[in-house]
Amino acid sequence: MKSTLVSLLFFVSFSFVAQNQRPKLVVGIVVDQMKMDYLYRFQNDFSDNGFKRLMNEGYTFHNTHYNYFPTYTAPGHASIYTGTTPSVHGIVSNEWFSRDLGKQRYCTDDSSVQTIGNGSVEEGAMSPKNLLATTITDELRLSTNFRGKVIGISMKDRGAILPAGHFANWAFWYSKSGDFISSTFYGEKLPTWVQDFNAQKNYMKYINKGWDMLKPIATYDESLTDDNPYEGTIYNAPKPVFPYDLKAIYEKNDAAVMRVTPFGNDLLNEFAKEAIDKEQLGKDDYTDFLTVSFSATDYIGHIIGPRSIELQDTYLRLDLTIADFLNHLDKTVGKGNYLVFLTADHAGAENAQFLKDQKYDVTNVEFSTIRTLLKKFSVDTFGEDLILNYSSSNVYFDKEKIKSKNLELSNIKKIVANFLMTQPQIKRVFTEEEILNNPRSDYYLNCIAKGYDVTQNGDLVFQFKPGIIEYGKTGTTHGSTYSYDTHVPLIFFGWKIKHGETHAKKVITQIAPTLAQKLQITFPNGTESDVLLEVLE
Repeated sequence: MKSTLVSLLFFVSFSFVAQNQRPKLVVGIVVDQMKMDYLYRFQNDFSDNGFKRLMNEGYTFHNTHYNYFPTYTAPGHASIYTGTTPSVHGIVSNEWFSRDLGKQRYCTDDSSVQTIGNGSVEEGAMSPKNLLATTITDELRLSTNFRGKVIGISMKDRGAILPAGHFANWAFWYSKSGDFISSTFYGEKLPTWVQDFNAQKNYMKYINKGWDMLKPIATYDESLTDDNPYEGTIYNAPKPVFPYDLKAIYEKNDAAVMRVTPFGNDLLNEFAKEAIDKEQLGKDDYTDFLTVSFSATDYIGHIIGPRSIELQDTYLRLDLTIADFLNHLDKTVGKGNYLVFLTADHAGAENAQFLKDQKYDVTNVEFSTIRTLLKKFSVDTFGEDLILNYSSSNVYFDKEKIKSKNLELSNIKKIVANFLMTQPQIKRVFTEEEILNNPRSDYYLNCIAKGYDVTQNGDLVFQFKPGIIEYGKTGTTHGSTYSYDTHVPLIFFGWKIKHGETHAKKVITQIAPTLAQKLQITFPNGTESDVLLEVLE
């Protein structure tokens, strides 16, 4: 009896000590399409309490990169939280061609679940089922015997679902109705506090106010003029110029307009603070985890461009939003009780036409160009179109058709690869065999291999030349292995984080295993377990 009592007291004592060695709350902040450059370029115009506070009090990794291809939103979020790359976690793009389905597969599609909340059938039929590896949030749930809460939120479904993992209490994302919704993967109905938040129609105050510059025009001297040829327009607005009459745009469309304004970030911040308060995050002895993904930066970067006043204005406003969010954490969870990391799911390229006009000989490639070239070459060479699908620089061959014509797939691959190499936009082409047998000494081939899932990717994968983007003439995109798409910020802040910085190269897949060591929990199951010693020592 005495022995049993001693054992029980030891277990309780150990559990209490273990919990005290963890923060009350972990917050993962992902800023969609954020280049490290923005922290430098806009620094003089930031407040003292947002990005500057994170850098001045936290630990900044100045040289953090993605280590795989393609650098898109879904694989980015999945890689941050699993600590591994698409070749392992299976999220190889935002959407990709599925040979099994014979059509495109979206990263979080799940026809077995339904929408809960005021969203369309398609908006809510989502879950993490396509994610093959566990996340750091999954491991936290397991380590606390499911007592620690995990909640993921974003304007994008994939930005909420993939970080929250398989065992999350909830993931919430924005609907074009203006409400935050979820799916029956997480529950049968929305929590009361979410219903109450949605009922307030908080998005309308931003739409009614409209979008004008936060600061005087002279502040935006890091950007091009307000109306320039490299900018697209949001929802067919007359021109990409301030002020934006959001109410007029909304009346012709729907509440999805919020996504392409900086106020999408503000609305998400309001929702995040409500989640902290109503879910009582950080209020008990079990560590909770909130994942927050700010998406407006990506929408605006894509449509209006990286050198636009609109994008700079969005970051100046996001700086204030982050300051407000940190202040809320200080008040509700308490300074020193929470751990925050901030990073991005990818960076972004310069507008190719802008670079061309500055005498750099690059260009944009329209989406249909490569597919049209492939079809013509295949018909001219083999008598018919043998290309089953082309997407995300992946070429899928119609293997059944090739077999029926008694052709050798290996020869087809080589012939088409050699043709692609003759195109002026393309730097390199890799066959499936070359990718799977990569020597690892080839940096770019290794990046492609780390993003390649043999059951889901194409028979050929190619790389555009630096500076060339497969996109329209306005705005920008991302996805390549080049530094302008891979170089993102990484800052740790708060609980047991000393102020400091390093310029040594790091990779995004080090975040999750570092958190596992910091929290003293199991590594996500797909990670290579390479950690950031700077925030552990």
